[in-house]
Amino acid sequence: MDFLVLFLIYLVCVLTSVLLLCIYSKRTHTLAGEILTDESQVFSRFIPGWLQRATQKAFHHLFHTRNYVFIILHLALEGAVYSEYTWEIFHYCLELEFSLYHLLLPYLLLIINLFFFFLICTSNPGIITKSNEALLLQVYEYDEVIFLKNMKCPTCDLRKPARSKHCSVCNRCVHRFDHHCIWVNNCIGALNARYFLIYLLTLTAMAITIAIITTAFLIHLVLISDMTLGTYFDDHGQEQPVDIAFLIQYLFLTFPRIVFMLGFVIVLCLLLGGYVCFTVYLAVTNQTSNEWYKSSKATCHRCHNSDSVQEKISAYKNIYAKGAWTNLQEIFKPITDYEKKK
Repeated sequence: MDFLVLFLIYLVCVLTSVLLLCIYSKRTHTLAGEILTDESQVFSRFIPGWLQRATQKAFHHLFHTRNYVFIILHLALEGAVYSEYTWEIFHYCLELEFSLYHLLLPYLLLIINLFFFFLICTSNPGIITKSNEALLLQVYEYDEVIFLKNMKCPTCDLRKPARSKHCSVCNRCVHRFDHHCIWVNNCIGALNARYFLIYLLTLTAMAITIAIITTAFLIHLVLISDMTLGTYFDDHGQEQPVDIAFLIQYLFLTFPRIVFMLGFVIVLCLLLGGYVCFTVYLAVTNQTSNEWYKSSKATCHRCHNSDSVQEKISAYKNIYAKGAWTNLQEIFKPITDYEKKK
């Protein structure tokens, strides 16, 4: 069916765009990253040089300099979803006598989400300066695998505390550096990791809530119309009982914007759900994204030079993990002794 093909193309485009965005923004060296690099080299033979230079310049500005493009895009996407939800879903569901408390829940989540989004964008992630350098050096021990003593940042001209990293985008060293998030135009570090976790949880809850309400609305329409008991004539003139494909086609043709929005929100739920699980795992095990990535590289390097599998497993040990509850407490009440001593 044409509508199913279009809808699948739509989903593939959304997923591909997000995948390419993640690959480029994180600059991964995985198989996917290598494939993307190889493909770009092939296409470069057919693309004019000026267009390649302009594209590289634009991508460098987007991903390697601080800018507000993704903040605007983030707010625009939220605005589009909530506009559709407000003008169609909310209105129809009120007529169908859905619970008002359930319908208002996405707005409550939106307020909480925007509050923490603002905090992440404007907060200090834990910038290391001359004034707090000496105190931050005492917060965490050096594991002597990823973080070595007496290392110095050549850009900031500062000694590097354990678990810190210099952000090339912000051009500053950050205490307990996790990653630089282009969606908030800020680094995620010791002082705003809790805001980021709550932001992710509320964003995922928003997507799930809207997806559930929208799905319930569409199912309710099908049930009250008794469409499942009807029949239709296929392309060959044969009478067929109404099936799921026909119902989806009917809903797509009747409420195209709602169905497209639902498809986008479902994809968002899957992507955000996976990322939230990964972020919670890091929080519970007291790791950062930077440490998780570097530890895997350190393990592989040790394994390459060893003769036993057991040595590969014990090549890196997370010395910062102190139990799930204590690890979570560190996220929501970060070690900031240096602030108390100021």
